[in-house]
Amino acid sequence: QGRFVESGGGLAQPGGSLRLSCGTSGGTFSSYAMGWYRQAPGHERELVASIRTSDGTTTYADSVKGRCHISRDNAKDTLYLQLNDLKPEDTAVYYCNAAPSAYVRNSFWGQGTQVTVSS
Repeated sequence: QGRFVESGGGLAQPGGSLRLSCGTSGGTFSSYAMGWYRQAPGHERELVASIRTSDGTTTYADSVKGRCHISRDNAKDTLYLQLNDLKPEDTAVYYCNAAPSAYVRNSFWGQGTQVTVSS
């Protein structure tokens, strides 16, 4: 059974940028609206950005709006999240999955990719 596979995280300084990528180990998500979720220590997992497959409409949480860009390449079954002007509060494990939350495929949660923002 497939899972989502996230990559691209790391340590960044405040104000820096990172580009996260998401693929799958099996299956395709080209027909699904997809999103990036994040979970910080002691917090629940939250949806920070989503993109529809039908028309590419994107939505962002207020916490990342203006600093974040979600995109997808359906031919490559790859989802991206460009994070700019990083803040310490962006520190979290980032995951991808179907969006919105009601459509999450629980069996497909991957390991996530750690983003740490610190000077």
